[in-house]
Amino acid sequence: MKKVFSHTDSEGKANMVDVGGKADMVRTAEAEGKILLSKEAIKLIQENRNKKGAVLTTAQIAGIMGGKKTSELIPLCHPLNITKLDVITELVEEGVIVKSFAKCVGKTGIEMEALTAVNIALLTIYDMCKTVDKKMIITDIKLISKTKEEV
Repeated sequence: MKKVFSHTDSEGKANMVDVGGKADMVRTAEAEGKILLSKEAIKLIQENRNKKGAVLTTAQIAGIMGGKKTSELIPLCHPLNITKLDVITELVEEGVIVKSFAKCVGKTGIEMEALTAVNIALLTIYDMCKTVDKKMIITDIKLISKTKEEV
């Protein structure tokens, strides 16, 4: 039987991939996503009048914290020595766009950390706005780029 997934053993059971033999590389990843919000929720964010506090700053910090915890949240994901993790929030006409940039020197990619950072930031916005907007939609979460180059 041909092995299809790297995270399963010959019997199809979960298996953490051994990356010990791989060379360290400088790795980066960028991800983004958005949350669609009501005009009322956008106005409260814009005017910094949300009852739970500064939505965009809180989401930014939460995204960074979430990205750092990725290996604890995603089964079989390797813990990485993250050297940079940025989360940027942008208030736009229809809601908020969240972008992340993650960087490490390691043996495996950092795209899960970039994606987790975006997701946690978006969920934080959702949590902070749920009392004023019952129809929020988190959407378009995607990996924008990933790179690796020799150290």
